[in-house]
Amino acid sequence: MYLLYSLKLAIQSLLREKWINFLSVLTIATGLFIIAITFFAVYNMNLATKKLPEKFSVMIYLSKDLPEKEAENIILSLKKNSAIESVRYISKDKALEDMKGILKNADFVLEGLNENPLPASIEIRLRKESVDIASVKKLTADIKKINGIEDVEYGEKFLNSLHSIKAAVEMLSLIIIIIMCSGIIFVCYSTVKIMFYRRKEEIETYKLLGATRGFIRAPFLIEGAAIGLASGVATLFAALLFDYALFNKLVKIMPIFNIAVFPSEIFIALPFAGFVLGIGGALIALGRVRFS
Repeated sequence: MYLLYSLKLAIQSLLREKWINFLSVLTIATGLFIIAITFFAVYNMNLATKKLPEKFSVMIYLSKDLPEKEAENIILSLKKNSAIESVRYISKDKALEDMKGILKNADFVLEGLNENPLPASIEIRLRKESVDIASVKKLTADIKKINGIEDVEYGEKFLNSLHSIKAAVEMLSLIIIIIMCSGIIFVCYSTVKIMFYRRKEEIETYKLLGATRGFIRAPFLIEGAAIGLASGVATLFAALLFDYALFNKLVKIMPIFNIAVFPSEIFIALPFAGFVLGIGGALIALGRVRFS
């Protein structure tokens, strides 16, 4: 009976103050939608960077006229390194052949050369867990110390830039999510507080009749939860619409979005996140209200 009566009071209040509640739902839904899009961006960026180790390689250029036996010893020592997944030797002839393949119709530039100018090299691919700036720098520094190695290249600037961009995007996303969550809680807090003061006379009557704080607070908690849940459901529909527009319409104009993924976990989490933030805002509002 107690809960049913609180529910009845909450529904009556929600209907009576429908425009305030409607604006609150719209505001919270906008904040939740921005959070969902932020998760979408971070999720796809992480997905893209996870594939980097499969493409990442380090090129080791051997000294000119290095005997084959010494080259084999270098390859054997590299294979023993636990950070290295695979080792591929590229002979001078193979390097020249690959160069001609790259130049295609412009390979005449190599015709005047009396000897093959390209050095023999070794291409190594690292294990996924070893593809980070610190590990790669240490590994290449150790490799450079080996006798018979002329130079080592691994796209240092690209790797540094990628990790810097990833760290910056994650930090920015975290700031956006914190600001949006704080904003949503504040909107719920303000809405519940406005409702509380609008019903002050009604609450005074309950107090005179001996109503407990729990009895008075319950309808406001239900209202906060209902506003949060409605916002979450509204955001869910907006996210579904975004998903449809992105993967059925926009991808035809910009095929790059074909590789993007909208994780289904976001759809499930939205109503729950709205519900929790709604209750959180209501609890803070009621905690700061004086009942005496």
